[in-house]
Amino acid sequence: MSKNPYTEKYPMTNIHPDAKIADSVVVEPFATIEGDVEIGEGTWIGPNAVIMDGARLGKNVKVFPGAVISGVPQDLKFQGEKTLTYIGDNTTLRECVTVSRGTTDKMKTVVGSNCMLMAYVHIAHDVIMGDNCILSNSTQIAGHVEIADHVIIAGTAAVHQFVKIGSHAFIAGGSLVRKDVPPFVKAAREPLSYCGINSVGLRRRGFESEALQEVHEMYRLIYTRGFTMAESMRQLEEEVDPSEERDAILEFLKNSERGIIKGY
Repeated sequence: MSKNPYTEKYPMTNIHPDAKIADSVVVEPFATIEGDVEIGEGTWIGPNAVIMDGARLGKNVKVFPGAVISGVPQDLKFQGEKTLTYIGDNTTLRECVTVSRGTTDKMKTVVGSNCMLMAYVHIAHDVIMGDNCILSNSTQIAGHVEIADHVIIAGTAAVHQFVKIGSHAFIAGGSLVRKDVPPFVKAAREPLSYCGINSVGLRRRGFESEALQEVHEMYRLIYTRGFTMAESMRQLEEEVDPSEERDAILEFLKNSERGIIKGY
C-alpha cells in the first residue's frame, strides 16, 4: 500500500491521496478532502471544513470552518452521476457555507471569482453565479438559479429555484425572491418589488451620471407607463439608443422565463 503524500505535510487531517492540491495550499487540522478534488495555489482550508468529490477550487480561495463544498445535491432525482462544483479565484466561503454539486441539468455548480459568501449561506445544485458577488449571512439559493456579476443579496434572503438575477442588482435582507430580478435595480418589500436603480452600487463601480439616468429612464418606461412586457421591450428598442446597459436589460427581459418582479 503506497504512502499517503499528504499525511506528513498536513498532520491531523483526512486527505485522500488522489486529491490534487497545489504546494502552497494550507490545510488546517481536522479538515477532510476527498479524492476527486483539485485545489489551486494559495488556497486556505480551515479546520473542520469538508471538500467533497467533484470540487474544483481556484487560487487564493478561503474556506472557513464548518463549510461543506461539493456535497451531494439535495435533489431526489440525483442518481449519483459524476458532477462538479467550481469555486473561482479569490472567493471566500465563511463558516458553515454549503455548496452542492450539480445534477444532470447543468452537470456543475459554479461560484465565480472574487465572491464573498458569508456564514450559513447555502448554494444548491446547478446554480451558476458570476464574479464579484456578495451573499450575506444565511442567504439561501435554491437549485438552478442564475446570478450574474456584481450582485449583492442581503442577509436571510431566500431565492426560489430557476430564478435569474441580473448584474449589479441589490436585493434587500429578508426578501423572498420568487420572480426574476433585472439588472441594475434595487429590490425590496413584500412581495418583492422594484425600488429604483442601484445607484450607489453603480457609482461605486464607475458608472457615470449619464448612464445612471439612462438606466433610470428605461425602468420608468418598464414600470410606470402601463405597458405589457412585450410592449416595453419594443419601446426600449425603438425609443432608447443602443448601449451596453440597454442591451443588457433587453437581453434579460427576453430570457426571463418566470417573469420579472413588479413595480411597487
